Amino acid sequence: MVDNDKKRLDSQLAKRYPENSRSIWQKYIKTGRISVNGTVEVLPKREIIETDTIEIDLPVAVDFSQATLPIIFMDDNVIVIDKPSGVLSHAKGSLNEEFTVAEFFRRCTTYNLNTNRPGIVHRLDRDTSGVMIGARSLETARLLQKQFASHKAKKTYVAVVSNQPKMPQAVINLPIIRNPSSPSTFKIDPNGKSAETVYQTLGAYNGLTLLRLSPKTGRTHQLRIHLQNIGAPIVGDKIYKGIAADRLYLHALALEITVMNSLNGQAERKMFKVDLPKEFEKIFPNARKLCRVL
Repeated sequence: MVDNDKKRLDSQLAKRYPENSRSIWQKYIKTGRISVNGTVEVLPKREIIETDTIEIDLPVAVDFSQATLPIIFMDDNVIVIDKPSGVLSHAKGSLNEEFTVAEFFRRCTTYNLNTNRPGIVHRLDRDTSGVMIGARSLETARLLQKQFASHKAKKTYVAVVSNQPKMPQAVINLPIIRNPSSPSTFKIDPNGKSAETVYQTLGAYNGLTLLRLSPKTGRTHQLRIHLQNIGAPIVGDKIYKGIAADRLYLHALALEITVMNSLNGQAERKMFKVDLPKEFEKIFPNARKLCRVL
């Protein structure tokens, strides 16, 4: 007996082809890759019946084998890179049409290989550049993740911001919550998760200020929201009211963390550090020189 009950197109695709989630099928539908009875369908909620003919035109998998990222350190346990601004840490779902840090880590890790986050133990926003560490095994991933979760991984950032904070150095302790009116963003809220940032002024030039930032917690968008809240949004921050620029002027300068020495098997504290990108000096002269002393 033929089932003539109407069902949503996205839910039926997810049921028939469970290798992709419903949200991924929704993206394929919205981008015109699904046809129903010979007509391209762009509405995931489109109702279909069992006798409807569905045609699927999935994109050809992108070959990232030749794409690379700058490695600053690698041994049998970890890989540390200098992530450029504009590169995603990992894809948001199984639909992945751009090169990510995770795809780069995939070549040299056994951790989470069957996911879209191989090697990933922490992340940087797409537009943030700088030091990022990956795990090459499950054992190493657990060691690193425990330190990030307990705030024992010490992170140092540098940012160019508009205006000058009222105090040359201070602690910003303001809780953060996801913004219900814009779920991809966050905001300050007394009911949010605790978030603490220590900042120090390094220099000022032409209405801009160079800050050293030490987040004591690792909330999403923490530095960006905290600086906006004190009237010093990061230059280039399109979400949190930064002045227009060619990039987000936020850089993860250094990461201090405990790793296992691959030669003797002993735990040791290491500092991984990268230079400040050259474009920082285009808007803030001497920025790289000021950061070399950190």
